[in-house]
Amino acid sequence: MAYNNLLVIGFVWPEPKSSAAGSRILQLIKQFQKQGYDITFACAAKTSDNTFDLSLIDVKTADIVLNDVSFDAFISELQPQVVLFDRFMIEEQYGWRVVEQCPSALRIIDTEDFHGLRKGRELALKENAEVSIIHLQNDTTKREIASIYRCDLSLIISEAEIELLTTQFKVDESLLYYLPFLLKPIFEEDKETLPTFQLRQHFITIGNFLHAPNYDAVLYLKQTIWPLIRKQLPQAELHIYGAYISQKVSQLNNVREGFLVKGFAEDVNKVMQNAKVCLAPLRFGAGLKGKLVDAMQNGTPCAMSSIAAEGMFGAFEPNGFVEDNTEAFSNNAVELYSNFDIWNKSEANGFKVLKERFNSANFETDFAIRISELLANLKAHRQNNFIGNILQHQTLQSTKYMSKWIEAKNG
Repeated sequence: MAYNNLLVIGFVWPEPKSSAAGSRILQLIKQFQKQGYDITFACAAKTSDNTFDLSLIDVKTADIVLNDVSFDAFISELQPQVVLFDRFMIEEQYGWRVVEQCPSALRIIDTEDFHGLRKGRELALKENAEVSIIHLQNDTTKREIASIYRCDLSLIISEAEIELLTTQFKVDESLLYYLPFLLKPIFEEDKETLPTFQLRQHFITIGNFLHAPNYDAVLYLKQTIWPLIRKQLPQAELHIYGAYISQKVSQLNNVREGFLVKGFAEDVNKVMQNAKVCLAPLRFGAGLKGKLVDAMQNGTPCAMSSIAAEGMFGAFEPNGFVEDNTEAFSNNAVELYSNFDIWNKSEANGFKVLKERFNSANFETDFAIRISELLANLKAHRQNNFIGNILQHQTLQSTKYMSKWIEAKNG
C-alpha cells in the first residue's frame, strides 16, 4: 500500500530507446515504487513516437505548462511528499513554485550528468586547450550548483563528479548522493546465448544525436579515427546508430568507406550483439555513458576515450581499451577486433563491472534509508544548508517575478 506521493517533473518524456537519460529516470521511478510511493510524472514537452508508456508501470501522467499559474493549482492539489526534478533546468523553472505551494516537500534533483563539466570540456575543446578552472566556472556550472544548493539532495551518477563538486566547488557532501545506473544482474545463461567472437563482425557506435558530444564523436571518427582503422581492416564497416539523426549526420554516410549511418536502433541489444567492437571516442561530456553499458550488457568490448570511460570502471579493468591519442586509439581498436584472447578478456571484464558496480540490489536499501532520514530530519537538514536558504530567497525574488512577467505577457 503506497503511503506517499512522488512528483517527477521531466525535462522531456522518458525515451529509454533513445537515450541513457530515458533509461535512468525509469530506474529511479522503480526505486521509489519499491519504497512505496505513488508516482506522477509531469512534463511540459511534447511526446514522440519513442515516448515510453508510463501507464504500463502504474505511473500517472500530467501535462503541465511553463510559466503558468496552472502548475500551482496542480501541485497544490497533489501535495507530494517528494518532488524529483529531472535535470537542474527543471528546478529553475518549477522549484520556486514547489517551495511556495508545498514547502515541506523533499526536493531532489537527478542531475543526469554534471552539465557544467560537459560545457567546460566543450569550451576547452573549442580552444584546443586543457580543461581549467576558467572553463569549469562557466554560466552553466553556476546555474547548476545554485540548483543543487536550493534542493535538499542531488543524485550524482558518477564518483568523478562527486569528487569535482566537493573538492573543486566545495559543495557540502550532505547535499549529494552517489547513485549510478541501477541495472539488473546478467546471469550465466544469458551470457551463453550471446554471439561469440567468431560470429560477430564490424564496429558500432551509438548515441542520441540531440546530444552534442555524440555528433562530435562521430565527426571525429569520420575525419580522423576511422580512416586509420580502415587502412588496417579494409573489409570492416562502422555502423552508426542513434535517435534523432539530422541531415548533417546522414550526409556522413559513405558506403565506399564502410562508414554507414544506420539511424534509430529499434533494438539496441540486437545491433550491439552483432557488432564485434564498440567505438566511443568522446572528446567532451560528463556522467556515465549509456552506450558503454549497452556494450557491456551485450558482451561487446569497447575502444573508448578517457572521458567516455570516466566514472564507469572504478578499480576494475575496463571492457577494452581506454586511450585518447588518435593513432593509439585506432591501433587498440584493431587489436581488440582481431585478437580473440584480448576480446574475450575484455568481454569478461565488462560483465564483472556490471555485477560489481551497477547491480541495483546493491543500492536499494541505502537509498531508501537516505530518503526516509531526510524526510524525518528535513528542518535541521535545511538549517545546515544556509547557502541554499540564501539562494532560495534570492530566486524567489528574481526567477519568480521573471516568470510572472512572462505569464502576464503571455496572457
